[in-house]
Amino acid sequence: MKLVLFLRSSSLAAMLAVTGCSHLGPNTIPVDRFDYSTAVADSWKQQTLLNIVKLRYMDLPVFVDVASIVSGYSLQTGVNINGTASSDKAIQGNFIAAGAQAVYTDRPTITYVPLTGEKFLRGLITPIDPKNIFFMLQAGYPADFLLSLTVESLNGVRNRSTAGGTLREADPDFLRAMQLMREVQAAGAVGMRVEEDKAKNASAVLFFRRDDLAPETVDKIVEIRRLLRLPPEQQKFVLTYSPVRGSTNELAVNSRSMLQIMSAFASYLEVPEAHLKDHSAVPAFENATPENRQAAVRIHSGNRKPDTAFAAVSYRGHWFWIDDGDLKTKRALTAIMFFFTLAESGETEKLPLITIPAQ
Repeated sequence: MKLVLFLRSSSLAAMLAVTGCSHLGPNTIPVDRFDYSTAVADSWKQQTLLNIVKLRYMDLPVFVDVASIVSGYSLQTGVNINGTASSDKAIQGNFIAAGAQAVYTDRPTITYVPLTGEKFLRGLITPIDPKNIFFMLQAGYPADFLLSLTVESLNGVRNRSTAGGTLREADPDFLRAMQLMREVQAAGAVGMRVEEDKAKNASAVLFFRRDDLAPETVDKIVEIRRLLRLPPEQQKFVLTYSPVRGSTNELAVNSRSMLQIMSAFASYLEVPEAHLKDHSAVPAFENATPENRQAAVRIHSGNRKPDTAFAAVSYRGHWFWIDDGDLKTKRALTAIMFFFTLAESGETEKLPLITIPAQ
């Protein structure tokens, strides 16, 4: 009988040691939070790149959002020890049996929502508010990069465009103005603010500084005004959406929609030669000048997945990717993803009801 009591005490002590002094939930937070955020970010990059590639093939872009991630865990442990002590005259001898078990369950529930409907379509085809574009300039994005990506024209001076299914290179005045805008921006000579207007509620205003500027910066501002057909003495300009020039105190910004931005990006895709020959993809960047090729963003293609890439997707038997060392193209893809958050990209859907059982 003493043997049986000793075994029961040992069993109780072992079970308390396994289950009584630890918590499973808090230990999962550091791992899950970073792993899930990394996975969502990587999948978002790949989905954006895939839809850009599909546009070059006249294919339908499809977006699926990760609506919720619920991860449930359970850990069940048990220890079982039993024994039999026999008398001296019994045929069987003493018997001891011990057992232990542990069941660990990781049960994530991930909900996906396809972005569809009128509001999503309107968000894709509605031009971005010029105010948001120029506020991103204030946030530090280079003027030449951002404006080349997001506008069709400034005051009627045209950017490179794929509108109408044909490629049109940018006006030389536009390219020169973008270069000067970046230099003036770096000198801190251009700014933005929002002014109250009773008729329009609020108006974004672009202004050029006049005081405390180096002579070469002043000369660049004068040239920008000439290239963009702006009055020489006007110091602030109200930003308006328009494909043509407005009044003397306005800067007409023909901003692009998200669909136009993605289509413009797709024009720099390296399409495999076989897809150009069978006309499954639209030719665009292949006809550009060597100077434009060197300065442009690039999406590469090949038969094998690259060892290192910022984002890579497989489509029609080929791989398409952005080099991890190509900072300009990486920045362009990131900016497109950021603009999706500024555009109205979908209706607030009624998500499915998720019932999580107690573990």
